[in-house]
Amino acid sequence: MGSDFSSQMTIRQQVLKRKADLYLSLRLTTWECLIAKPIVTIAMPMNLFVTALVTKVYPLSNPMIGLFSALPFVANFLQLAALPLISKFKSSKALTIVFAALNTLTWLWLALMLPHIPRHDPNAAGKWLCIWFLISSFCWALCSVTWNSWIQEWFPLAIRGKYFGFRNALGQLATLVFMLLMGFLLYKWDYSVQIFQAIIFGAIFFRLISIGMQIACPTQLHKHAVTQEPEFSEQVQLLKKSRPFLLFTLSGVLYFFAAYCFGPFYQVFMTEHLNMSGWDLGLVNTLYQLGGVLSLPAWGRLIDRHGNKSVMVFSLVLWQLQNFLWCFLEPHNRWLLYPMWTFGGIASAGFLLGQFTLLLKLMPAQAKDLAIGFNLAVTSLVAAIAPILGGIAINWGLLHTGNTFFVYHLCFLVQPIFAIISAFILLSVTEKSASPIEDVIYAMRNLRTLSGVLGLSFFVENIFFRGRSNKLNDQ
Repeated sequence: MGSDFSSQMTIRQQVLKRKADLYLSLRLTTWECLIAKPIVTIAMPMNLFVTALVTKVYPLSNPMIGLFSALPFVANFLQLAALPLISKFKSSKALTIVFAALNTLTWLWLALMLPHIPRHDPNAAGKWLCIWFLISSFCWALCSVTWNSWIQEWFPLAIRGKYFGFRNALGQLATLVFMLLMGFLLYKWDYSVQIFQAIIFGAIFFRLISIGMQIACPTQLHKHAVTQEPEFSEQVQLLKKSRPFLLFTLSGVLYFFAAYCFGPFYQVFMTEHLNMSGWDLGLVNTLYQLGGVLSLPAWGRLIDRHGNKSVMVFSLVLWQLQNFLWCFLEPHNRWLLYPMWTFGGIASAGFLLGQFTLLLKLMPAQAKDLAIGFNLAVTSLVAAIAPILGGIAINWGLLHTGNTFFVYHLCFLVQPIFAIISAFILLSVTEKSASPIEDVIYAMRNLRTLSGVLGLSFFVENIFFRGRSNKLNDQ
C-alpha cells in the first residue's frame, strides 16, 4: 500500500516538473524571440540594413545587388546537402545553438572587416560581401532547420496556433521598433561605417543573450517525439510516401513563385511610377506590420480551433483578392495603398502563421530534418529564380510596348492568380482534426472572432461586456 502511494507521488511530481519545465521553456522562447530580433532582422534578404550597406557605403552594381539578394535563397537550397551529416546527431537543440553561434561569428567577422573593405572598388567589395553573405546565410539556414526540428520535438500540438500567434505578434512589434530605431540611427549618422558597426555589435550582444536563453530552456521531449531518425535513404522513402507533406510543399512552391516573381518590383513601382516618397513607403510598411500585430493572436486561436489548412486558405484568398487592386493603381488613386497594406497585414497574418504550424504537423516525425530542409530548399530555389524571371518579363514588356502602367498592371495579375491556385492545392491536403473551410467562414460571422482578427477585441469587450458589468454594479 505504501509503495503504491509512493509511486503515485513520484508520478505526480514528474508531471508537475514537466509542466513547470514547459511553462519556463515557453517564457524563455518568447523572450528569446524578442531579444534576437535585431540580428534576425538584419539577416533577412535585402532588408533596410543590408540595402543601405550595399547602396550607401559600398555602392554595388545592379547585377551584383541582384546576386547579393539571391544568396540567402541559394544558401537555403545548399543546406539540403548538409542534412545527411546533420541527421546523424540526436540533439536538435544543441545543433540550433551551434549554428546560431556560428552565424553570430560571421556577423562579428563583418563588423571587424567593414573598415577594411575597399570602398573605391565596387567589384572587390561586392565579391567580398557576397562570399561573407553566402557563408552567413548558410549558417542561418542550418539554424532555421534545426530550430524547427527542435520545436517539433517538445512543443505541444494543442497550443501551437495560439502561442505562435501571440509570440509572432510580439516579434513583429519588436521588429517594427528596431527598424524605426535603425533607420533613425543610419540617417542621423549619415550611413557611416561606424554606425553600421555599432548596430552589428548591438545585435550580436542581444543575440548572445538569446542563445543563453536557448541553452537555459529545460525542454523535455513529448511522448510522440522521435529522437533518432532512420538512415537517410529510408527518410527519403518516408518523404515520397507522405502525400500531404508533398502537396503542402507544392502549394508553397506556387505561393513563393507568386510572391517573389514581381514582389520585389512593387516598391519600385510605388517610388518610380506612383511618385511615393521614402516616408510614404515607411508608413505603408508600418501599417502592414501593425495589421499583423493586431490580428495574429486571433488567427492563432482560429488555427487551434479549426486547424491550419482551412484558416490558411481563407486568409490567403482574402489577402489575394485585394491584391487585384494593384492592377488599377495610378498616381491619382495611390491613396488606396494605405488601406490595402493595412488589410494585407491583417489578412496575410493567418496564412503566414499557418505555414509554420502546418509544416510541423505534416512532416514525417522520423524524417523531420530532411522534411524541413527539403521544403526550405525547394521553395527557396523558386524564390531565387522567380525575381530574375520577373525582371526579364518587365524589361521585355517595357521594351516592346512602351506603356509602363499597362506592363506593371499586367504583371501584377500574376501574384493573386498563382497564389489562389496554390490555395486550391492546399485544400487537397489531408490534415487531421481540421474543420472544413465553411466552418472558418461561419466563425468569421461571429462578432468577437471578426473583431479579434481586425484587432478590435478590446473595443468590443468594452461595449458588450464591461458596459454590461457596470450596469449590474449600478443595480
